[in-house]
Amino acid sequence: MPSPFPGMDPYLEGYLWPDVHNALATKIRQQLAPQIQPRYVARLEVYVVEDESPESEVGIVYPDVEVMQRQQPTDSPTTFGNLATTPATATVPFLSPISVRIPTVEIRDRNENLLITCIEILSPVNKRQPGLSGYRKKRHRLHRAGVHLLEIDLLRRGQRPIMTRQLPDTDYLVALTRAEERTVDLWSLTVRDALPIVPVPLIPTDADAVLDLGTALSAIYDEALYKLSIDYNESPPPPKLSSTDEDWMRTYLRTNSST
Repeated sequence: MPSPFPGMDPYLEGYLWPDVHNALATKIRQQLAPQIQPRYVARLEVYVVEDESPESEVGIVYPDVEVMQRQQPTDSPTTFGNLATTPATATVPFLSPISVRIPTVEIRDRNENLLITCIEILSPVNKRQPGLSGYRKKRHRLHRAGVHLLEIDLLRRGQRPIMTRQLPDTDYLVALTRAEERTVDLWSLTVRDALPIVPVPLIPTDADAVLDLGTALSAIYDEALYKLSIDYNESPPPPKLSSTDEDWMRTYLRTNSST
């Protein structure tokens, strides 16, 4: 069951995203490992970020949290003699920080275990404060340490970590920062575009590996049967598409969806 979209499927940006994130990291490792052996190895690394504003994702990435809060009973009024407390006009959930596990792909030198290239698939917590500041610090640490950084941002919501006036206004973005350079190569994409085939740099004396993002995403979509969990008659997760893209999407889905 292939995705009906030519590239990134915006319906994957909701509650399915954590599964997509993990599966895509694994598929990227699987695609790169044969190309880079025997000098290098590709390893999955997981780091944990505290999402201090989970309310931003309630009902999108954290649907179970929303259900849990809605099921809480309303307190009865307190009385003292002839007096009864005035009912609250509203009750809102108090959400504690949620630990988010973020998988990355690391390419390391096999003999010395040196980190050569880091492949980051951005999570919603990476794209809004306070997680955005922490992620930007990580970007700078990797560059100062001489590590290549390939960033894959397949989420329309949130703020891009790259700070530049030349950043295109786009739905999705792939960015490559080579360790020895002070420029960033960008691949800007809309919901209409196929995902790119991008280079994955190693040490300067070795040729780049090649990552086919479109093939990787198509493979996990098929393996996980995501189509069974998506109703393409509904609108995709926020943010709302432009009216032009919405019209294109509806026409494209009618033409290409097998449902």
